[in-house]
Amino acid sequence: MPVALRRLAVLAAGVSVLFATACGGAASTASSTSSCPNGGTIRFGVEPFDDAAQMQPVYSQLATLLSARLGCTVQVNITNNYTAEVEAMRAGKLEAGEFGPLGYVFAHKVAKAEPVATFADKTGTALTYFATVVTTPNTGIKSLRDVAGHTFAYSDPASTSGHLFPAYALKKAGIDPDTGIKPEYAGSHTASFLAIKNHRVDAGEMNSDTITSATAQGQYQASDYVTLWKSDPIPQDPVTVRGDLPSSFRTRFKDALLAVDLSTIPDPKGVLIGSRMVAQTNAPYQQIADLANLLGIDVNHIG
Repeated sequence: MPVALRRLAVLAAGVSVLFATACGGAASTASSTSSCPNGGTIRFGVEPFDDAAQMQPVYSQLATLLSARLGCTVQVNITNNYTAEVEAMRAGKLEAGEFGPLGYVFAHKVAKAEPVATFADKTGTALTYFATVVTTPNTGIKSLRDVAGHTFAYSDPASTSGHLFPAYALKKAGIDPDTGIKPEYAGSHTASFLAIKNHRVDAGEMNSDTITSATAQGQYQASDYVTLWKSDPIPQDPVTVRGDLPSSFRTRFKDALLAVDLSTIPDPKGVLIGSRMVAQTNAPYQQIADLANLLGIDVNHIG
């Protein structure tokens, strides 16, 4: 079994310690168990794409807005890792979840996750992002081929820009993405960025959302990094609902998401993506599933 797939199995075993942070939305006096699943509380998982302490207050406010619109209590859980979130939905411990594109592909296959919305700009155009492989000037690495044999930071095995796309880039460059480098799984995009920034690894993944967030926080200067490779545009994270829930609730949850104005949520560190949400389907993520298949990742099995 490739290193990355073994890593997925290990992470899946950690579902018992699923949540790094939980932040509940305000309960509504209009809530009723007949219209709200799980006894009136919607458990909404969110991938740990940034530091949980920074994500918590922002997503807590989103939970409050959704609670008011739905008449249900929305409890946001910042999960330990992408894989734990998929396992939680498969186990019926989440009604909804925001996944990275590859995490979604797993969740769609094994946990009945159905996309209902994604992030968009003010005009309603769905946003994209990109993956990069970077190094720092002091390493002497000049091209992607030079990464062979060096320490390399991935974020998480179930991450699209943090593992799938960089692994594909390395493979195209003639480097085995598991054994041709010394891979380290940092656990999140922020952790991967810090590993590169603090010279704990020679190279690694850095996606455009991380760059935007780190720039807003004054932690990123483009001149400090050498970009070795950049991907084509990747569709942004889908927000999903578990497909075995009543269709009436799935529609209400979608409508609530589309009605929220994300720009009204105080977000000084740029955690949230975009200004609003728009409807989303499975179609844009087929390219992710195809790429996973090309790399031999079985999206029907994560544990």
